[in-house]
Amino acid sequence: MTKTNSAQSQLLSRTVRFSINPDGSMQGINGFAAKPSISGFGHFYELQVTVQGIPHPQHGYIIGIQEIDTIVRSHLTPIISDHMQSASPSSPAAAMPALWNTTHSKLAQLAPDLSLFGLNWYLSPYYALEMTQIEHTSKTILIKERFEFAAAHRLHSPEMSNEENARFFGKCNNPNGHGHNYQIEPCIRVPINTFESSKVHELIQNAVQTTLLAPLDHKYLNIDCDWFNQSAGGVIPSVENITRVCFEQLAPVIKALGNGVELVSMQVWETEKTSSIYPAFSH
Repeated sequence: MTKTNSAQSQLLSRTVRFSINPDGSMQGINGFAAKPSISGFGHFYELQVTVQGIPHPQHGYIIGIQEIDTIVRSHLTPIISDHMQSASPSSPAAAMPALWNTTHSKLAQLAPDLSLFGLNWYLSPYYALEMTQIEHTSKTILIKERFEFAAAHRLHSPEMSNEENARFFGKCNNPNGHGHNYQIEPCIRVPINTFESSKVHELIQNAVQTTLLAPLDHKYLNIDCDWFNQSAGGVIPSVENITRVCFEQLAPVIKALGNGVELVSMQVWETEKTSSIYPAFSH
């Protein structure tokens, strides 16, 4: 192994799974599933903490992951529990600044050169709130929610011969098309006070359903959707183009919701193994 003296800053992410139980139970030792584990009608969550720092030259750690686990379980879960048990419970977004500030403070106590890069609260496997330094400073939150649609497409360029298309796209050039169960995840920035005072989550879901899912779901994209119908001026329905087009179609609709709500990026999965994000490095 080659040693180097040019240490550079790196990111380290740690996901902590836990339950908030109505009976206050703190039982359970299985940190992979959830610690504490579910008791009765408990709530299961995941918090992903991403830190930025330089690995220590002696042991190679940015920070011990057990230190992150302790911060989440000892200091963040009580904040979430207090919000849930309040006489007038607020939305999860209202708890994010306190979660961020507490994590930032505890990390600073452990390692002054360490910084908090991102905090993701997974309210479900497919719905998350995210805060970075940008959101913390601007008092906003990022909403990421995943949707799905089924569609068929054919990858074929009119600028290439049939033989070239067959060689380049392979099975994806099948004249009769082929299908995917696509997943899409818009990332939307919302001011925390807007999240608190409006039904913005419901409005976002309706916007995605009307703007994207209705035109795309159970369609043959090359024929049924003008965005990808090349005879109508559309583009080849590659996952890259689908991602960009979805962003461009949804962005003005989200902006029209007002109150500073904006679409930051779009991610589309063509398969579990293949996805695209547009635009890149946008937040």
